[in-house]
Amino acid sequence: MSSFRVFWLLVALMAAIPYAQGRVVRVDVVSRNDVLGGREFGAAGAYERITGRVYFSVAVANPRNRAIVDLDNAVNLKDGEVEFSADFIAVRPKDPARGNGSMVLESPNRGHGRIVSLVDTGDWDLSKSAGDAWLLRSGYSIVTLGWQWDASGDDALRLHAPIAKDHGKTITGLLRGDLMLAKTLDEIPLGHFMLGNIGGSEYPVAAPDDSRNTLSVRATREAKRTVIPRSEWQFARVVDGKLVPSDRHLHLSGGFQPGKLYEYVYVVADPVVAGLGFAAFRDFAAYAKHSSDAVVPAARIYGQGISQNGRFLRDFVYQGFNADEEGRIALDGVLAHVAGAGRGNFNYRFAQPSRDAQPTSAAFYPTDVFPFTDRDETDPVTGASGGLLDRAAAARVVPKIFLSNTSYEYWGRAASLISTSADGRRDMPVSPDVRIYHFTGLQHFTGPFPPARGKEDLLGQEPESPLPVRFFWRAMIANLDAWVRAGTAPPPSSYPHIADRTLVPLDAYAFPAIPGVNKPHEASGAFRLDFGSAWPQAISTQPPNVGKPFPVLVPQVDADGNEHDGIRLPQHAVPLATYTGWNLRDPSIGAPTERVAFEGSYIAFAKTVGERQSAHDPRKSIAERYASREQYLSRYGAVADDLVKQRWLLEEDRAALIERGGQEWDAVMK
Repeated sequence: MSSFRVFWLLVALMAAIPYAQGRVVRVDVVSRNDVLGGREFGAAGAYERITGRVYFSVAVANPRNRAIVDLDNAVNLKDGEVEFSADFIAVRPKDPARGNGSMVLESPNRGHGRIVSLVDTGDWDLSKSAGDAWLLRSGYSIVTLGWQWDASGDDALRLHAPIAKDHGKTITGLLRGDLMLAKTLDEIPLGHFMLGNIGGSEYPVAAPDDSRNTLSVRATREAKRTVIPRSEWQFARVVDGKLVPSDRHLHLSGGFQPGKLYEYVYVVADPVVAGLGFAAFRDFAAYAKHSSDAVVPAARIYGQGISQNGRFLRDFVYQGFNADEEGRIALDGVLAHVAGAGRGNFNYRFAQPSRDAQPTSAAFYPTDVFPFTDRDETDPVTGASGGLLDRAAAARVVPKIFLSNTSYEYWGRAASLISTSADGRRDMPVSPDVRIYHFTGLQHFTGPFPPARGKEDLLGQEPESPLPVRFFWRAMIANLDAWVRAGTAPPPSSYPHIADRTLVPLDAYAFPAIPGVNKPHEASGAFRLDFGSAWPQAISTQPPNVGKPFPVLVPQVDADGNEHDGIRLPQHAVPLATYTGWNLRDPSIGAPTERVAFEGSYIAFAKTVGERQSAHDPRKSIAERYASREQYLSRYGAVADDLVKQRWLLEEDRAALIERGGQEWDAVMK
């Protein structure tokens, strides 16, 4: 038996020893209102929306908490316990007995929850509209719980956690940030600046004049850095026309230019015990399932997260937090969407939880780090081995897991690594409690319809992919609930494989030569990164030393440029366009050979043979594919029927999807 497994068996045994238990101390309710004036939602009846804060306490000595970095250094450590709190929003049946007993526990993206509006198309806060209210009619409770300590915005849900000190002494370290702009700016805010907003406020500079503070620029992620002389930049911002010192801004003489990757490293102090975000999720789940006075009681809890929050849930399970302090399972199911191969920046000293991994920024963070697969794998370069489920399996708390990705994640989030060996040569087996799903032709988030190009930082050369994810979300929630509740197996995994050549190296990617369409020269990879001797408790080397990359593969395409594999909407199976997992930056925002973050492309077919021949487009025209609108919709409807049979489309959603098909035909043929 490996030393790793021995260690976790010992942890399991130690957990049986009586310790002061981590717990919900109290819940402060700030507001409690009937949803839409007390409207009834089917058998579940009326709903209420509750906002407030949950207060927790965890025992440092409990072995289930030992993975929380700096917990024993928390400044509020008292009598062996550390207190913290988290903001929450709950939507629940007023009479819990009328609900279905299942809770969707949402991990909010940078402090903002959106699952209700995404799934039901109503208002995110249910203030005026609940959309078609499928979640509510089905009887689910939905709780959105803050876990990110530096989430930005007045309405952000946050983790309120203590800072750490070393026996009363201030702890310092080096922090790193980077970004590529779409327009010239004289100054930039410190923190994760993405899409014109702050995803995470992170830390102010603690020593502005320290010689370790640096600023550099380079062309791409892997290009050589050029250090910018210290005389040309400072920690400052312009206020009322005057340049004044600021511990939250960088000012560069001549300005930060678009299309260039700037990276800064600076001294910070007073790290927040960020790993308490994992404890918040774990202990809220335990409280909801086992406390007689829970504000939102539930028999089953499904952790749900998109992008950053999908990575949060993958890391939550990997780091062993799905066993509560009594060894019981916390999350019964996990819906980790568009997380790719990532975990995240969630539980180490000076953690930066908003940082991700984008084509032109957030480079070389501990986001896409080994291991990637659910089952044990071995890195042939370092000899390291492990799997996402090792700790959960040792504690016998493996949840049912859906790992779902779109086409974008194969290009932008190294998604192939979740199903291949670390050397990229073979497909890996998938655990019986895990399903891997590839939603073919979709992008990271649903693009606009009618199709349009992105704006500002997201301005691409092609319109965005407009394929909607909403229908899949409803099916996933229903399928996961049936799996946990009744043991009804969900649809089988569906994703590209090496064995059947639907997953290939970039040099084998057979995208057609469409005039005027530029193809990507690379896909985002995962690297073996050396963060210094203190890792994984802290990063001591900034920037990290970058080692050999892991092989990243992409889905193969047909003659139209559409991917072969995966779960396909009718729009993709009976196409009017090519849908890609990539979109290159528009020249006006710089770096036109690099990919836009989060986006795919929509490249419409020519309407007629004449248009196709005039454009020298190798793809068949719409007229060559379909004799009429009616024939198109007939074939489209047959695909929708198959999706219903496969449980990838709810029967009640069929009409809406068919209506969308007619709209798409009309949009492209007008």
